[in-house]
Amino acid sequence: MSTRDEAAELAAALGARSWQPPRVTPLDRRIEVDRNSVERGLASLVLTVVELLRQLMERQALRRVDVGDLTAEQIERIGVTLLALEEQMVGLREHFGLAPEDLNVDLGPLGPLLPTD
Repeated sequence: MSTRDEAAELAAALGARSWQPPRVTPLDRRIEVDRNSVERGLASLVLTVVELLRQLMERQALRRVDVGDLTAEQIERIGVTLLALEEQMVGLREHFGLAPEDLNVDLGPLGPLLPTD
């Protein structure tokens, strides 16, 4: 059984002298990988998910307050917890050099992931 080299046959048909497969270089030579940009990108992704969850929890807490589903003590604890989480988010964004808008992923026709209110 003979193997057929279609690329070499095509090169010969087009009048090329010979065909050699391209040399593949290691991935790190083809893509510029900067440790800082990778770290910042990963931090941005994780903080985006955390911010989305924080906003969802905040909205749910506000709904429960509006319905009268919570005691005054529960409202106070939720408020303190959400405030502490927001402060942590600010500190992490500053640590990684991210602005709040850096966490808002553009979903194309759906618009931004996080509300801009």
